[in-house]
Amino acid sequence: MWINFMKRIVVLTMAFVSLLPSSGGKKYADYCGDYGFPRIGAEQQQPDTVRVMSFNIRCADVNGVNVPDRIGIAVRQIKEVMPDTMGVQEATPEWMKALDKKLPLYGWVGLDRDTGESAIKSGESCPIFYLKAKYKLVDSGNFWISDTPDVPSRGPGAACVRICTWVKLEDRKTGETFVHVNTHYDHVSEEARVQGALIVTRFIEEHFADVPVVFTADMNTSEKGEAYATMTKNLADARFTAPDCVTYGTFHAGKDPNQRADYYIDFLLFSQGFTPVAYRTLTRGIDGRFVSDHFPIYADLKINNE
Repeated sequence: MWINFMKRIVVLTMAFVSLLPSSGGKKYADYCGDYGFPRIGAEQQQPDTVRVMSFNIRCADVNGVNVPDRIGIAVRQIKEVMPDTMGVQEATPEWMKALDKKLPLYGWVGLDRDTGESAIKSGESCPIFYLKAKYKLVDSGNFWISDTPDVPSRGPGAACVRICTWVKLEDRKTGETFVHVNTHYDHVSEEARVQGALIVTRFIEEHFADVPVVFTADMNTSEKGEAYATMTKNLADARFTAPDCVTYGTFHAGKDPNQRADYYIDFLLFSQGFTPVAYRTLTRGIDGRFVSDHFPIYADLKINNE
């Protein structure tokens, strides 16, 4: 009851903010629109579902517009969705300090991929945020996508050090548990992406075979890639299985999304412990501006009680 009340308060606050006049500042693009997006508001989420979001927030500028000018609209977009859990990619300390402060309802887990230090102190991370009032953090961890997963390290052929973060959460009301795994595969090497998929798949199989698992990532490949094929041997894609689904290309690079309507590289996969209810690619901009160079995605999933 309390978490639903808080979600409604956030929704009403966002509605009020949307009525305020725009500052008229620099815009990302003149063509940032809805693209027919019928959103499922926080107040419309079914009470027995888990809302999972994946969001590459972009570590640097989007067409010359830097992080400080995007923090406010990114937070607004997250609050409009109000996910139960959220996997973020390209989170720098600048982002983490802002999200930690401006999303007080959420706890988070994550480490800098290059040093293994706290994500709020240095580097770039793939943190997971979760609603503290709804979920108890049972366990969490990080591993590197390489041959030496316990220490910061680069995988074969990878252009960057890549990290994977996970959390195990328990619903404070129902006692149901699930695991959220989040990562960002290499942007250059197909070999590194495939190896990453093998490493993450093996980790899930070895540690969470009996627990519902949801996986979020910027995979830097489409559903036609080998890395995707590897991930979906045991996990299903919410985009292709949710009965209520509205989808769009996720990576627009701050340019005309109509030119990249099929460019889909962000994914939300799940194990047999979940049943998908709804899925969205969040194409709506804020104040006529792109929030990132990626569109976020989110899904509502039910945990199978069996």
